[in-house]
Amino acid sequence: MTVSLPSASPESAVPHVRVEITDELDLAGLPEVAHVLDRVLALQPGEITIDLARCRHLDAAAIALLLDVRRRLARRDGTLTLSNPHPRIRRILATGGLGAAVTVVDTPVPAVRGRARVRSQPR
Repeated sequence: MTVSLPSASPESAVPHVRVEITDELDLAGLPEVAHVLDRVLALQPGEITIDLARCRHLDAAAIALLLDVRRRLARRDGTLTLSNPHPRIRRILATGGLGAAVTVVDTPVPAVRGRARVRSQPR
């Protein structure tokens, strides 16, 4: 999991925090994710975006955690956005009641810049 935490004290408000989930989001990994999200919420962000592009599974406990994050943000007029969920995750979100409660977006993956060397074969 990758987290971008601004360098601000917990008393300050930050506009946006992005969290990337890079593994399954299930009961086994939930304590670690919940701890990170608690730290993020302590920053009092206006918006949290959770990128699910690399997450291939989430369970009912994960949905409950995401609903709790949404509820805690909504108390301060903040928003939760889920980005790039796999189609399977999107279906789970819809059936778990989270799809209607949060914004789900697809953001393009940035192009990788670099150079490639191609060796031509002699004829």
